Amino acid sequence: MPSSEHMNDAVISIGSNIEKESNLPEAIRLIRRNRYIEVRKVSRFFESKSVGGPPDAPEFFNAAVQVRTVLDPAEVRTALRHIESVLGRERTEDPDAPRTIDLDLTYYRGVVGDFDGWSLPDALALTAPHVAIPIADIVPDWQHEVTGQTAREIATQFGQSGESVQPVQSVVLGRPYRSRSSEDWNDKREVYAPRFEALVRQQLLEMGEDPEREGLLRTPLRVAKAMDYLTSGYATSLDEIVNGAVFDAEGAEEMILIKEVEFFSLCEHHLLPFFGSATVAYLPKGRIIGLSKVARILDLYARRLQVQERMVNQVADAMERTLQPHGVAVVVKGKHLCMMMRGVQKQDGSMLTSAMRGTFREDPRTRAEFLNLAG
Repeated sequence: MPSSEHMNDAVISIGSNIEKESNLPEAIRLIRRNRYIEVRKVSRFFESKSVGGPPDAPEFFNAAVQVRTVLDPAEVRTALRHIESVLGRERTEDPDAPRTIDLDLTYYRGVVGDFDGWSLPDALALTAPHVAIPIADIVPDWQHEVTGQTAREIATQFGQSGESVQPVQSVVLGRPYRSRSSEDWNDKREVYAPRFEALVRQQLLEMGEDPEREGLLRTPLRVAKAMDYLTSGYATSLDEIVNGAVFDAEGAEEMILIKEVEFFSLCEHHLLPFFGSATVAYLPKGRIIGLSKVARILDLYARRLQVQERMVNQVADAMERTLQPHGVAVVVKGKHLCMMMRGVQKQDGSMLTSAMRGTFREDPRTRAEFLNLAG
């Protein structure tokens, strides 16, 4: 993800009334997978009646997503149209026709104007409760660039008409907008990610295998699920991981060290696993972080295609950004299957990498204390 200094805030509105229970969460997953878009917040799912469509049109699920992006508005819109295409959206002359997915850039901070057939802010932000209410659910204080109204004020003005837009309560959606955890991979769906599964099937053919034999029938499905989980670090952000779990701790100034936190990752050169443990320490400056969040920060970067040399610095930078402490130190020890299974085939070799920030870099005594404890 590019530097946050060059990112702009925006809001994306989402709707679906064809296979909506799967298409809405899948659209959010694909937005997260765009390396130039960082998802900050996702609304609850809301159900609303079809507007302008045939009388028997199925009801919609709607949601809103707050994002930060380095893309300009036209580039965001192009990225959203690509996701619509992936999910089978076929645009017709009927704007009210049922659709697998509808992705619209509703707000883009600081931008007001008419473009080629669309505008910012989207006019529906003021006139459509199924757009305004999900937005108010995540950014109630966001101000409309033209009227100056907050998202909460816009949603409230619908009054009784807004009653037709209700949070989804009765439909089980699993984890529609967060990185899926390991227990989510036991579902019985026959298709999970069609494009990815087709690629895995082709890979089996290239190996000389028969994808139709019993042992391989569900392998493309399993691989798609596994790779989604193993690279789920792309699908979330540091702010989402920390989730406000930073606490004032007056007088806490001594070293805090979390030792031997295990991780698994994938080498970006061969897509083979490397694994090991990390020791993370920091010298607080009046603020501490929840213990489990350190492990989650490690997983945020480990669950990507990685090299260990970069990962150790990413963890150190994330701790520094989150806490602004006197100093941060991270040591990672990893064993790499790309060296164990191929190439030199050395089974006992391991790699040690470290990253020092602040006092740990500047003060030899502090660094020595850390290395002694970490050893």
